[in-house]
Amino acid sequence: MPRRDWTRDELIVAFNLYCRIPFGRIHIRNPEIIDLAKALGRTPSSVSWKLANLARLDPALQKRQIRGASHGSKAEEEIWNEFHQDWDALAFESQRLMAQLKGIPPEALVPPEIFPEGKTREAIVKTRVNQAFFRSAVLAAYGCKCCVTGLSIPELLTASHIVPWRSDTKNRTNPRNGLCLNAIHDKAFDCGLITVTPDYRVRVSNVLKKSSHSGDNIRQSLFLKYEGERIVLPSRFLPDAAFLGYHNVHVFWDARKN
Repeated sequence: MPRRDWTRDELIVAFNLYCRIPFGRIHIRNPEIIDLAKALGRTPSSVSWKLANLARLDPALQKRQIRGASHGSKAEEEIWNEFHQDWDALAFESQRLMAQLKGIPPEALVPPEIFPEGKTREAIVKTRVNQAFFRSAVLAAYGCKCCVTGLSIPELLTASHIVPWRSDTKNRTNPRNGLCLNAIHDKAFDCGLITVTPDYRVRVSNVLKKSSHSGDNIRQSLFLKYEGERIVLPSRFLPDAAFLGYHNVHVFWDARKN
């Protein structure tokens, strides 16, 4: 195939795929890379190399001294910055472009459901599409493992918002505002029974520590044993310390009751 420059739309779709697959799966044999290459009229090698170029910009990988490709373009940096300045808009745009390449409507990228008509429908579609992107990006960053327990059954895993969805519209789709948790710990995190500190350690609320309910062995195995333990960090999109600090102060049960 003749060499040609990457367009903005192609780079947006490439970044979408970069977010949704684990770093270790960026290679020419990955079916998703092969499919995207075919849709773009490019080689798997070209797409794989572009994802590696994007990886060089990832601070989480840099901290682990994983550099990605050594060279890249200014356009890649611009797309990286666009996403980080407005995750909500770019996540939807990238999903829309991905759906367009596949010849399907954006809503086909989320589990089947009935959408209403009119403007309400458009808003719901965008929300569902962005939620699907957020889940894919967070689970990929954590290698589909709960960051507290290590559970690796995808059907039981959730992309948990650190700053709640309703509290920060700008960062609803930002993977750095997410933790991969199993369903039980997601619920506990969401209602403030546990939190994760800015230095990535689990804190368990006094509600769980002092509960007089039966099932002490269950509470011990599910929650109390993780007090002070460091979570398993993602390969990229490291949780933002400011978001964790917000959860510690505004969501964590003990802080709200003081």
